Amino acid sequence: MRFTTLVLGILFTFGLLLISGTSYGYERAIEAEEADVIEEPMIIDDDPDASGGQFVWAEGPPLTGGGDAGSVEFIIPIPEAGTYALWGKVLAWDGNSDSFWVTWQPADPDENAQETGNTQFRWGVGQGAEWHWDRINHWLDGGTFEREWELEAGETTLRIAVREDATMLDVIFITDNLSEDEAEVGPRDPIPSDSLVPVEPQDKLATTWGKLKAAR
Repeated sequence: MRFTTLVLGILFTFGLLLISGTSYGYERAIEAEEADVIEEPMIIDDDPDASGGQFVWAEGPPLTGGGDAGSVEFIIPIPEAGTYALWGKVLAWDGNSDSFWVTWQPADPDENAQETGNTQFRWGVGQGAEWHWDRINHWLDGGTFEREWELEAGETTLRIAVREDATMLDVIFITDNLSEDEAEVGPRDPIPSDSLVPVEPQDKLATTWGKLKAAR
């Protein structure tokens, strides 16, 4: 009897996990310097403390402010339709060097936020003088809220554009774990398996997408 009760309890718990969808199946980390497009004045720079020893930024001293020129773009194949979140490994000196513009198409419109100033796409980067993880958010006039993107399977374009000079970006981490708890999500630096992303196209034949890397 006790054995039967134990088995039923395990099955019930497993069923709850399936219903609640607490199993996460996708994550990928990408070095910022491996963007498919890098538009000046965004440049690649060196830092021994950065993942891979490099990062991207619009070069400038603290308290620079301004910006709104330059960007990086990543062509990212999404293997399965779902809801995704983005984390960035960043370094932001102060209140004048702590923001980017972020759009992820096709979930977001084909809009140049540097021109429109649409706060829906304004990422208020968490400040800190050392590399740290920060989830990409809406920095709206009424507060800061974590962003989520509904995406179909297929090719997507992530654009991270300069809003303030001197904001530094080291790694982008993509996940279907929507928790706001960094410890639960576990954003990380790239590993070898990140360089090959399997997807299932419509004909269901297994395909491997390699990293797309623009010549620079």
